[in-house]
Amino acid sequence: RLDKFLKVSRLIKRRTVANEACDAGRVTVNGTVAANGEGFVNVKVGDIIEIGFGTKTVKVRVLDLQDTTKKEEAKDLFEYVS
Repeated sequence: RLDKFLKVSRLIKRRTVANEACDAGRVTVNGTVAANGEGFVNVKVGDIIEIGFGTKTVKVRVLDLQDTTKKEEAKDLFEYVS
């Protein structure tokens, strides 16, 4: 699930905030907007996720999927894409 990945990877701190970002149309997966309650889009390794934070946009590639992770290991779940 997209909202869970965003939380576990610590790209967004809380799952509710991740769902709100998806509902607002600020999150895309492989170029498709994850909106209208689609925080539960299934994420796969290799997917490209783009998140709009105000004027800044973050684009990452999914490298691994975990149910939980330590703070230090969260950065290993994705890589930034330019």
